[in-house]
Amino acid sequence: MDSMLVDPAWASAAEIARAVNDGTITAARVVEEALATISTRDPVLNAFTAVTDARARARAKELDQKRAQGQSLGPLAGVPFAVKNLFDVAGLPTLAGSKINRELPPATCDAPLIERLEAAGAILIGALNMGEYAYDFTGENIHYGPSRNPHDRTRMTGGSSGGSGGAVAGGLVPIALGSDTNGSIRVPSSLCGIFGLKPTYGRLPRNRSFPFVSSFDHLGPFARSVRDLALAYDAMQGFDPDDPVCSDRAVEPTVQQLEAGSDGLRIAVAAGYFAKGLFPEARIAVDRVAAALHAKADIEIPQAALARSAAYLITTIEGASLHLERVRKRANDFDPAVRDRFIAAAMVPGTLAAKAQKFRRWYRAEVLNLFSGVDAILAPATPCTAPEIGQQTFRLDGIEMPVRANLGVYTQPISFIGLPVVCVPVPLSPLPIGVQIISAPWREDIALRIAYALEKLGVVAAPRPNL
Repeated sequence: MDSMLVDPAWASAAEIARAVNDGTITAARVVEEALATISTRDPVLNAFTAVTDARARARAKELDQKRAQGQSLGPLAGVPFAVKNLFDVAGLPTLAGSKINRELPPATCDAPLIERLEAAGAILIGALNMGEYAYDFTGENIHYGPSRNPHDRTRMTGGSSGGSGGAVAGGLVPIALGSDTNGSIRVPSSLCGIFGLKPTYGRLPRNRSFPFVSSFDHLGPFARSVRDLALAYDAMQGFDPDDPVCSDRAVEPTVQQLEAGSDGLRIAVAAGYFAKGLFPEARIAVDRVAAALHAKADIEIPQAALARSAAYLITTIEGASLHLERVRKRANDFDPAVRDRFIAAAMVPGTLAAKAQKFRRWYRAEVLNLFSGVDAILAPATPCTAPEIGQQTFRLDGIEMPVRANLGVYTQPISFIGLPVVCVPVPLSPLPIGVQIISAPWREDIALRIAYALEKLGVVAAPRPNL
């Protein structure tokens, strides 16, 4: 605990909560330390678009008063957290990374996931930068500036939850929330060298968050340790009738299951599509994780390339339908790259969308069948470590490809069918990179157990940047 008091910016959520609960430190001090860190580091990292300092101080005071009265504060007592700015935060307009949304009235209440984290004792401290309307893999925003990677500030955080990745990797907060439609939790996790969880589609409620593609959208946490990831996830689980796809399955606590480890689990490595086009660092990362887990079997995910194409098609069509009126009226207020993709999607024949959805049903059945023989599948999260901010292209499988569209080349075929994934950071030099641990629907516990076993072995870890 002394180490936390010396350097609270790098304390884990679990350490902070333990110290606040036992009175070693006050929630007020934790908040002041976090605000000081944000004030010092965020002008360079550009992770935050709003800091809710008054709210955070009031919440900390309330928690300290409760503790003085002998009340229980919860498993996340005093833990600062921040959220991608597509979550409704009472008193703030829900920007969703856009210029247009600045004109929206402030939200009147918080998103359910914020409410649940605060019910567990956590303290919201701000809203985070993101790609415009979540249609981005880079973390670059033309309205609010690019989020910068704490490991090299000339490089991308990844997107669209770029501010979330940068804030956690840079020690501004121990926990952040983001969204993942095609990879927007896993890509920043990979490039920033932190842990990220994309739960099963329908596991966490999405209401009071700005949508992108409703049939793909997931919400989930980022953290610098597996235990913190599980603590946040457990606090947020539960049915919400206001989200029509939110499952009423029973809550499955995962923190208590971490120590079960990976022994006895059948783990395979995704071959074929997921082994093509990798930069050397991505190949090394997957091989290192696979070797530590004794995952000798390779498995072919059928038609993954077609799955990615279908995911792109459905993404653009659903996204365009949501934003078409804005594009008609305010085209010049969009990021041109986002606007032009929406315009192009509006001209896609409806028959193609129907074919993509039909393929999606077939593909889901085929992939789910794989889990009759394995418990988890390993795959690269990104093809490379963080590209430079402003970099337009890289070479994938010998072909020059756009960076912005292709950082999610290995994440899209997975979110397309809503599988749960934990992205784990492999601390290579000079930059970290992530590996996906993919499990069957509703088996977040398995992916988290494997991630925790790897963390205990020292194979995966969130490296501290030299800030």
